[in-house]
Amino acid sequence: MLDVRRLQVLRAVVTSGTVTAAAAHLGYTPSAVSQQVAALEKQAGTALLERVGRGVRPTPAGLLLTEHAALIGSAVARAESALADLRAGRTGRLAVRYFATAGSTLVAPALARLRADHPGVRVDLRLTDPEDPFQDVARGRADLAVVVQDPGRSGEGFEVVRLLDDPYAAVLPAGHPLAGEDIVDLHELAGEHWVGSEPPGPCLEPVTEACAAAGFSPDFVIQSEDYATAQGFVAAGLGVGLMPRLGLRTLHPGVVVRPVRNPEPVRVISAAVRSTALEQPALRGLLDALRDAAVTADPPLHGRD
Repeated sequence: MLDVRRLQVLRAVVTSGTVTAAAAHLGYTPSAVSQQVAALEKQAGTALLERVGRGVRPTPAGLLLTEHAALIGSAVARAESALADLRAGRTGRLAVRYFATAGSTLVAPALARLRADHPGVRVDLRLTDPEDPFQDVARGRADLAVVVQDPGRSGEGFEVVRLLDDPYAAVLPAGHPLAGEDIVDLHELAGEHWVGSEPPGPCLEPVTEACAAAGFSPDFVIQSEDYATAQGFVAAGLGVGLMPRLGLRTLHPGVVVRPVRNPEPVRVISAAVRSTALEQPALRGLLDALRDAAVTADPPLHGRD
């Protein structure tokens, strides 16, 4: 393979017209330039320069390689410029994953800020795999995923950054005896029929663990993995439920929402970030924007009738 640096030395000699001028331009000695050209001629298997008076001129092979050296030099310059843009966050691509209830409250405002701060960065945005929301980040297919934190997942090539705690609230039919209370003790829901709104996993575990701490196991008579549908079942009087506040930003008119205590279930929402991707300014900017969006993501429950 031809040596790229030697090609640039040849180009300097041809454009300068003399070895001495090329050496001055490159900061080499004339002897070093001659050695580089001789080594390139050995690689090429043919003469590249011929003497003309006190100067030199390229042979047909030398002219051919000089033209290619110019193209290589331009390509390297473009690569250096593109790399500088990428390192500065002016260009690039981020693969981002999220789950549905985090989309409008966390991801949308964060991406709007990212676009304003880094307009040249493209985002590949997709919903997470519900079976394993960490897998795209763990396998290097995504740079960041907004997830419900699983305490057992860490150290797999990514870091978990806590964004916010998302408490669960009681969702009751409008005519329920507890609908007039300001706050509901969890044990008061022990004898109720329940509407499930979470699949098995880190979103359901805070509910079942809190109920166990309150001395009972919830009697799920209806299962729904969609908060809007679950609210419809509750509004119809088919049961009560516990749902996270991020899932309750749009309420069915037939339900009331009350905070719970003793204990209050909470899910932790985090950003799983591929460790090597943290070098990218755009990703660090997105993470900061997600943190800021998390500050305003949790509206008060009072008055939600």
